[in-house]
Amino acid sequence: MSSYGWQMADTRQTDTTPSPGEPKRASILRRAGAMDPWDRPRSTATPFDDRVARTSPFPPIADYAFLSDCHTAALVAPDGTVEWLCPPRFDAPSVFAAILDRGAGGFRLGPSGMGVPAGRRYEPGTNVLETTWQTATGWAVVRDALVIGPWREREAGSATAHTRPPADHDAYHVLVRTIKCIHGSIQVELLCEPMFDYGRTPATWATVAGEPQALDAAGAGRTLRLHSDMPLGIEGGSARARHRLAKGERRFCALAWSRLLDGPRTYEEASESLAGTGEYWRNWLDTGRFPDHRWRAQLQRSALVLKGLTYAPTGAVVAAATTSLPETPGGERNWDYRYTWMRDATLTLWGLSSLGLSWEADDFIQYVADLQRNSDGSLQIMYGVGGERDLTEQQLGHLTGYEGAQPVRIGNDAFSQRQNDVYGAVLDSLYLHTKKYGHSPQRLWPVIEAQADRAADVWREPDQGIWEARGEPRHYVSSKLMCWVALDRAARLAARRGRSALADRWRAIANEIHADICERGVDERGVFVQHYDTVALDGSALLLPLVRFLPAEDDRVRNTVLAIERELTEQGLVLRYRPDQTDDGLAGAHEGAFLICSFWLVSGLLEIGERRRGRALCERLLALASPLDLFAEEIEPLSGRHLGNFPQAFTHLALINAVLHVIRDEESAPLGT
Repeated sequence: MSSYGWQMADTRQTDTTPSPGEPKRASILRRAGAMDPWDRPRSTATPFDDRVARTSPFPPIADYAFLSDCHTAALVAPDGTVEWLCPPRFDAPSVFAAILDRGAGGFRLGPSGMGVPAGRRYEPGTNVLETTWQTATGWAVVRDALVIGPWREREAGSATAHTRPPADHDAYHVLVRTIKCIHGSIQVELLCEPMFDYGRTPATWATVAGEPQALDAAGAGRTLRLHSDMPLGIEGGSARARHRLAKGERRFCALAWSRLLDGPRTYEEASESLAGTGEYWRNWLDTGRFPDHRWRAQLQRSALVLKGLTYAPTGAVVAAATTSLPETPGGERNWDYRYTWMRDATLTLWGLSSLGLSWEADDFIQYVADLQRNSDGSLQIMYGVGGERDLTEQQLGHLTGYEGAQPVRIGNDAFSQRQNDVYGAVLDSLYLHTKKYGHSPQRLWPVIEAQADRAADVWREPDQGIWEARGEPRHYVSSKLMCWVALDRAARLAARRGRSALADRWRAIANEIHADICERGVDERGVFVQHYDTVALDGSALLLPLVRFLPAEDDRVRNTVLAIERELTEQGLVLRYRPDQTDDGLAGAHEGAFLICSFWLVSGLLEIGERRRGRALCERLLALASPLDLFAEEIEPLSGRHLGNFPQAFTHLALINAVLHVIRDEESAPLGT
């Protein structure tokens, strides 16, 4: 049995019985030490061979549950272990990182020795996780949430609760977990072992004066407080509790990192905080517009993911909740996605706005207005959630990585890359926001003007492209396309302000870019290619009809969509490009199909009139969701295995747009008309 109670990564495996004579472990560290996955014989499987998943001590990426309080996120493994948590915000150093190294910290609540639950779900309309367990003696239900919503907080040394100011009406900065026996009896265990600073520093535990049911864990300049109504004991770097629950009996635990280290003291308070969290998420969904359609639940789950990846204090949106989950199993394509890409965030908010969820768009617009720009007035391609500019990349050599994928990275050197598509992403978002509300704030005009002028200056220059290639700069068609978007949208915004001369100048440059792409970015078949010096295809060309560069009836658009469907797919799923045809500066010629490109293909097929194929592809993609309707960045086409950071904002954005595209198509006319 591996660390944190996980018995088999593949739940299809039937033999989960521990080896005869396997000794009981006194702590997570001792269990991890006795079961070091890197002492195993190395598998001879290919990178995408499903045998790797069956022998791995790590759960499949798709089997994790996602929790959020719009400040940070947690990932919960099927065995009830929190294997990823970085308080107090998404990009802070982890306190639990077992997802990247089985000895890097975890927090389990569940039946003793159980690895696979009877069922897991989100409470409808929420990010509150409910896990049902069946043992030989009884049934129990565990509920987990990062608590958010109406707040009641105790002053230090006081039992009197008071309400926080409305402006702070958001996160409790506490993870709350409850367990209730609903049939028979059940032996449960609590095992909490923080490993601060990405697994470098074990916790030092201490009792809390005046708090008989609380313990403090300190390390690397941080302190966490664990509350529980089960008797807690300290074993080295871990806190532990065991208790047998009878039918109807209930217990809780809560891990706090707020300023006052405040959390629930009783089961009733814990249950109330979970109920308030559920109410918060449902109230937020109620502000949106969701079509009465069979895919309504998928749209709502994707919206909840995107909201959960939003950093409430600034309005920033992170690309994903994790770092270094591999795009190629065992390979080096491992990146830190806990930052705000201008491209991803603007398109994500475009998706939320299409569902009527506009508050997040307003907050992000203000975030953009406050960002520190480069000396030429342009925006970086990405920032920290607090607006930080320096995201220098580091490698954490002390961590094994998920299934041995190294290096594990924090930070992301792509922040310093030239990616000329960023100007179009930002200006398209600002244009859509202005179009929706009829105006844009005056303080955004300098941002608009600077991005348009920068796009006009650099569109002829090569860059690293939408996929952030680490090879030589190229004249990527997608970058030229988004520079055209930047100048086209800027001209429209200028015309709205009555600045006709400026609008004419920007429109003329947009026309020049348009002509250049059509002349140099199309091969002899009439298909748009990846960059000007190749005939290789790229999934980003599916954006051409979606940004209205050319009408869908144009032969070049149709040729491109069909060529990508025919030549850039595996098992019908779209690759972003073929690594053996692209100088991306990385080793390895294998990676999964990019889900965002596959959802773009849904929209592309519908645009060119291939309605039946577009709808069928959308059905298939939705069926590839995780058991909790979540998506990573990529899918391995043969096995359906999820790859890359999780959950991925860009994928859920593309899902929303594709599903709404299908719904509009269904409403316009039945198939065959």
